[in-house]
Amino acid sequence: VQLQASGGGLVQAGGSLKLSCAASGRAVSTGTVAWFRRVPGKEREFVAALRKFDNGKTYADSVKGRFTISKDNAKNTVYLQMNRLEPEDTAVYYCAGTPRNLIISARGMEDQYGYWGVGTQVTVSS
Repeated sequence: VQLQASGGGLVQAGGSLKLSCAASGRAVSTGTVAWFRRVPGKEREFVAALRKFDNGKTYADSVKGRFTISKDNAKNTVYLQMNRLEPEDTAVYYCAGTPRNLIISARGMEDQYGYWGVGTQVTVSS
């Protein structure tokens, strides 16, 4: 399975962007897909995760109420709708996947994910 993230760009504070994470290689209807982000000089941090079989969603506190993770099984794609963007959201965003149905406490852990896509840059100007 290969993951490809896209949809990043430059947006003003308060604006919106929608990221896509497309999976290729084989259709994956189960498992967990997540978004992480990294700011230069800092560690990669968890943003959101979705467990496919029950649509269970988990968000980092910093994005709750602003970001929404969703899926389109027909397109084998997971999305991250980002609203009310802030300059602090500026980062390279990565999607990650695992065939495991992760429990809530595990979804934010990088080492739980075996598949990673190339990141997409999101820049929010003030």
